[in-house]
Amino acid sequence: MGILLFKWLFTVLHPFYVSVTEIKHDAATNELQISARIFADDLENVLKKQSRQAVDIIHPANRAQTDSLIAAYVNKHLVIAIDGKTVKLHYIGYKIEEEAAWCFLEVENIKPFKQVHIKNDILYSEHPNQINMIHVILHDERKSTKLDNPNANADIVF
Repeated sequence: MGILLFKWLFTVLHPFYVSVTEIKHDAATNELQISARIFADDLENVLKKQSRQAVDIIHPANRAQTDSLIAAYVNKHLVIAIDGKTVKLHYIGYKIEEEAAWCFLEVENIKPFKQVHIKNDILYSEHPNQINMIHVILHDERKSTKLDNPNANADIVF
């Protein structure tokens, strides 16, 4: 009981702000499969501010409009370059799981690469102590990094 109370107090007194982005290369299809896990309430708040309208991502009145808002936000705040060339992220959709919004994107026609550059400043405007974790998987090799606001850029070399 004491540990649960400590965790609750720690969360209340010192909230944490973390997103997790996974970028996986699928060799069979030559695609990048990207998922970004963002706290749903934080994403909803930033979309409300950005669009200046009511947004409910858990029970959207207009799913296509909500998808459009999320796609625009993620594409602005997550930029990926493969071997020096910026790639166009194609937004697939999102799902809500517990407190998180999982946003899914892909990039087609990507052959195995040597280097990936990531700019990820998701929620940096909302939380001065936002942390964005990044995992890149290529040929079953996983490399990870952590970006602390305001640092938004990472280079991963295979």
